Amino acid sequence: MSHTYEELKKKTVAELRDIAAGIQHDALQGYSQLNKEHLLEKLCTALAIPMQVHHKVAAGGAKISLKDKIKALKAKRDEALKAGKHEDLKHLRRRIHFLKRDLRKSAVEVAA
Repeated sequence: MSHTYEELKKKTVAELRDIAAGIQHDALQGYSQLNKEHLLEKLCTALAIPMQVHHKVAAGGAKISLKDKIKALKAKRDEALKAGKHEDLKHLRRRIHFLKRDLRKSAVEVAA
């Protein structure tokens, strides 16, 4: 049975040890004494599974449009700062914050 890194990462230590028991490999010597982090690393080595997680980039230019909106809001924020409009400033900062958050979310969606 082939496993993926994400599959193995979600399993408990007991389940990982059961998988390791069925595999004959030098990397898995003393698997019953290893904690989850080390056992996961050794299993990936024994099964030749890459441990890097690949992220999916937001499609459709969503990143560019979000960055353009942030730039426009930052320009408005600078104007509000010079004019001393504190209520507008607070509102603009919150909008920038949420757009940046959406930008980070779109960059970290894991490919299915």
